[in-house]
Amino acid sequence: MKPTILIIEDNEQNMYMLSYLLTKSNYNVIEAFNGLDGFRLAHENNPEIILIDIHLPDMNGYEICNKLRHNGLPKGTTIIAVTSYAMSGDREKAIEAGANGYLEKPINPETFVSEMENIIKKK
Repeated sequence: MKPTILIIEDNEQNMYMLSYLLTKSNYNVIEAFNGLDGFRLAHENNPEIILIDIHLPDMNGYEICNKLRHNGLPKGTTIIAVTSYAMSGDREKAIEAGANGYLEKPINPETFVSEMENIIKKK
């Protein structure tokens, strides 16, 4: 059985697509539509992987990453920023905040799961 993934994403269409692709690949998926719920669900469920959108309504993904890394999240948890923020320096900013990797939107449905798994393997 594949690990549990928490997706923190405020856009319903993006959430649907990510959840569909990951469930189809036998991952257990937990959904949070804002940062506060994501933070709470991360601590309640201890998912092995967390996918975080950077642009969220209540707090940004960098802040969530940083808080998760410094507030009792298991050290082995993989955090991946999945975002349309694709400006120079955004990848580095995500890594500095505590993410293990960075994937740009729009995602490619045919390669997303393998790209995510490659980040996990390199961690």
